[in-house]
Amino acid sequence: MEKVLVTGASGFIASHCINELLDAGYDVKGSLRNMRREDEVRKSLKKDSENHKLEFCKLDLLDDEGWDEAAFDCDYLLHIASPFTIEEPKKESFLIKPALEGTLRALNAAKNSSKVKKVVLTSSMAAIAYGHDKQLCKPEDWTDTTKDVGAYVKSKTIAEKAAWEFIHSDNEPSFSMTTIHPGMVFGPLLSGDTDGASAELLSKMINGKFPALPDAYFTVVDVRDVAKLHVESLRNNKSDNKRIITTSPQGINIMEISNILRKNGYKKAPQNFIPTKMINSLAPFNKEMKSMAAMVNRGSYGADITETISIFNWEPISLEKTLIDMSNSLKQISIK
Repeated sequence: MEKVLVTGASGFIASHCINELLDAGYDVKGSLRNMRREDEVRKSLKKDSENHKLEFCKLDLLDDEGWDEAAFDCDYLLHIASPFTIEEPKKESFLIKPALEGTLRALNAAKNSSKVKKVVLTSSMAAIAYGHDKQLCKPEDWTDTTKDVGAYVKSKTIAEKAAWEFIHSDNEPSFSMTTIHPGMVFGPLLSGDTDGASAELLSKMINGKFPALPDAYFTVVDVRDVAKLHVESLRNNKSDNKRIITTSPQGINIMEISNILRKNGYKKAPQNFIPTKMINSLAPFNKEMKSMAAMVNRGSYGADITETISIFNWEPISLEKTLIDMSNSLKQISIK
């Protein structure tokens, strides 16, 4: 059976990818920065992950050790691991350096392997939709990192550009690559880890921790759809060397999310906006406001998912189901 190396195995998207891979019959090797988390990750998976189909290895985005050994017996590589912080870091390099170096380590490991046929790289709409005012973002669009777009957006853009340069610099690359571009990823949590951006946002909304919301738009997607398209990309050669937009075709105002929550019984979800002028005036002095300002000032935009639907016959899970499934999983975690 074919084996897939999945980096960042403890993460929100990666754990769903592992489930999807096991369901599809693949053997999986998941990378962890700390091997002490192996039992925790195994327990979070819905599959019987104690069996021989799942193994773990230690990898660090900032360390060469172990990458070639991890990839040598794998047929495919899903590079999902990438750093993220809710607030703007003190230095952009805190996010950019591991994102860039980790991507290049993954690609070099694939190149040095005699088996890897394809790499699927988790990029983001962050690498497509910022630093410009295009109302419909397409796969050929790129974020302009010369603008004030924030460290996370820069990290995803710079890392992906380096990946494509790596692929194009090889006259006869031994493997193909697909990049997956989700918007804000919601959906059910498999573990008790609520540190991700969407989990933290939704948790605060349903528990009344936000008195008001920024007047911000972003495209959204269910984590189960993201995982499905990662796995389907492995054997679908129509996706080879393409950027696959994996998100809603229209931008969603964050108040629409709050309204769905309230309609489904989460009455503490906020009903008011934070004035945009206040966000922009506080942004130079407050890290959280600086992150909000980037979203607010971008305004509404859509995404062209025509090619994604054509290649994968994709039918996205509804926003309401996505949000309610995530909210219910958060509620179960709080009960535990």
